[in-house]
Amino acid sequence: MILYLHGFRSSPQSFKARLMAQRMARLGLAQQFVCPQLPASPAAAMALAESLVAGVDAARLAVVGSSLGGFYATWLAERHGCRAVLLNPAVTPPRDLQSYVGVTTQYHSDEPFEFKREYVDELRALAVPAISDAGRYYLIAATGDEVLDWREMVAHYPGARHTVIQGSDHGIAEFADHLDAVLAFCGVAADDGQEH
Repeated sequence: MILYLHGFRSSPQSFKARLMAQRMARLGLAQQFVCPQLPASPAAAMALAESLVAGVDAARLAVVGSSLGGFYATWLAERHGCRAVLLNPAVTPPRDLQSYVGVTTQYHSDEPFEFKREYVDELRALAVPAISDAGRYYLIAATGDEVLDWREMVAHYPGARHTVIQGSDHGIAEFADHLDAVLAFCGVAADDGQEH
């Protein structure tokens, strides 16, 4: 099973989430891909994620997280001992998201939502100071990320598999070029649709 966690203000309609969903469907594995709309509250988001992976064997679970979803994916991977793919992950969202306290909108719908001050504390409670098993992590970081610093990402996941893209952007416009590697790390053979 692959659990995809989108970023702050994003949704299952994000480019990367839709690309993964389409590929998994083509491989006949649509039922093995889950990408929920995450609530604004980090605690509620992780409660939802926990409910979706309940009972799934860690060896058969991979979490893919983009931006803030990468921060969440790290917490889940540490908690469950599963694999995680991090796409331009947020490393210090309690610092980075303080300025977003208040009402903002979602990217794909312009629907307003409130990011409350207590959510910053909820983020602090989910922080992973250091990963425990670098072999379970695959980081894809873009040097051209206009939102987050790729150097912080690389420093936060020492020893993990790293793909550093020269240039690109926060959304990783050429994600399609890396999709096979992401699926392989998650245990899905892109050619035969078999989970391994």
